Amino acid sequence: MNAKTSNRILIGIVLGILLAFVGVSVFGVEMTRFSWLGTLFLNALKMLIVPLVVTSMVVGITGLGDVRSLGRMGGITVIYYTVTTGLAVLTGMILVNWIRPGAGLELGTEIPVTVLGKENLGVSDLVLSFVSDNIVASMANLDLLPIILFSIFFAAVLTTLGDRGKPAIAVFESLNEAVMKMVEVVMYLAPVGVFGLVAGRFGAASGEPGGVAAMIGSVGKYTMTVLLGLGVHAFVVLPLILWLVAGRNPLRYALDLATPLLAAFSTASSSATLPLTLEAVEERAGVPRRAAYFVLPLGATINMDGTALYEAVAAIFIAQAAGISLSPTQQILIFITATLAAIGAAGIPQAGLVTMVIVLRAVGLPLEGIALILSIDWLLDRFRTTVNVWGDACGAAVVAKRVESARPSTMGPGSPAA
Repeated sequence: MNAKTSNRILIGIVLGILLAFVGVSVFGVEMTRFSWLGTLFLNALKMLIVPLVVTSMVVGITGLGDVRSLGRMGGITVIYYTVTTGLAVLTGMILVNWIRPGAGLELGTEIPVTVLGKENLGVSDLVLSFVSDNIVASMANLDLLPIILFSIFFAAVLTTLGDRGKPAIAVFESLNEAVMKMVEVVMYLAPVGVFGLVAGRFGAASGEPGGVAAMIGSVGKYTMTVLLGLGVHAFVVLPLILWLVAGRNPLRYALDLATPLLAAFSTASSSATLPLTLEAVEERAGVPRRAAYFVLPLGATINMDGTALYEAVAAIFIAQAAGISLSPTQQILIFITATLAAIGAAGIPQAGLVTMVIVLRAVGLPLEGIALILSIDWLLDRFRTTVNVWGDACGAAVVAKRVESARPSTMGPGSPAA
């Protein structure tokens, strides 16, 4: 997609969001009638997720040539994910212990329906979710982590077959080009789709007693704490890493990623935004395809900076509301489990509520506390998803730069695969 068309779509998305907010302020709950437009757009994106993940991972890994390059890129990627997620959790924990948003609140008495039946989830369940006994079922259910691991395994084996593997690689390259072309077509629906998503969700919220303002007011300090933490991570931590490690201008890079970032806020789904993120990172930001196609699908599944920060803040917030004083050991445990749980939070709306169970159980906090954050979670979910996608995009640039430094002949911008 050329820059002129992309800019027009970006302007259309901005206008769609503004029009939706104006409509909600004037017509209120009536704007939910347009939600089907958002559903159509979201379904179109979800339709492309599995073929895009499989083909992009295979093309990205086979494009490395020597399978040993996968270890280098994978190692840098894991280090980036671990460091940024840890910094996000640490930021959130510092702020929540300083602001103490849960002081003076009271817990509910019932476990929310959202997490019923999941009270016994543990870290072992996350590990087991990495590998599927039925990859077709995982594709049908959009369970991306086992799909990604299967694709990495499959592509790595293809690179060992020599000439016998080249026809299969060529097929995946053609399929990937076709899927990316489909992404471009779906992009034309983005302004209308984003309008429908925002109008439907905020229109529904306006029909609640007191509207969005009342929801925020009931847990105002908690909302402020989460947003402040996300802001520090998105506007300070990640830009510094992008500038110092990747040598990129953070503002320029953010403008290149404007379309997927706005889509992330609208859809509240890292996975649904993945097609747009891949297109923007490669076509607009100029990140080499090999890095983008490896880092971004993986990041949409396991790199959840915003989600990890939110879970750490929410857990300590619930402890404060329950009048429970957490020891340093318990806070360290929250740090570890929030980081691990974020890995298992698939890129779908409000998955963080489910993995929150793991964090709370790790330190013996009451699950009833989740009811405190339900009223505002749908809104915070949009902000943390946007931070998740921003973190993935920054990661693609960082990994590309580090691998390029190690192998300039294969990862340079002039590379045939770039």
